[in-house]
Amino acid sequence: MFGGKGIYHSGLIVALEVDGEIQLKADAVSAADFQAAGCRQWIYAGHPGRKPTAMPYWSVPESALDDADEMARWAKAAYEAALRGGKGPKR
Repeated sequence: MFGGKGIYHSGLIVALEVDGEIQLKADAVSAADFQAAGCRQWIYAGHPGRKPTAMPYWSVPESALDDADEMARWAKAAYEAALRGGKGPKR
């Protein structure tokens, strides 16, 4: 699909692994928090001839990489975005 791996929690996709980097799911409610933390939004290059597409996944904040409690907060935010996404658990 996108050349990476999906990371699921309770049947919902909450993150991606793309090119060795974790990208956490965000939405209209949480994207500003990711941006304020200095995260980069993942831009999917797609297929040749198609324009790149901004995806609802953001890099992990640098400050969370060595802090398990902070990482847990960001992972929870990704799960909450997945819940708001309105798509039920993957079967």
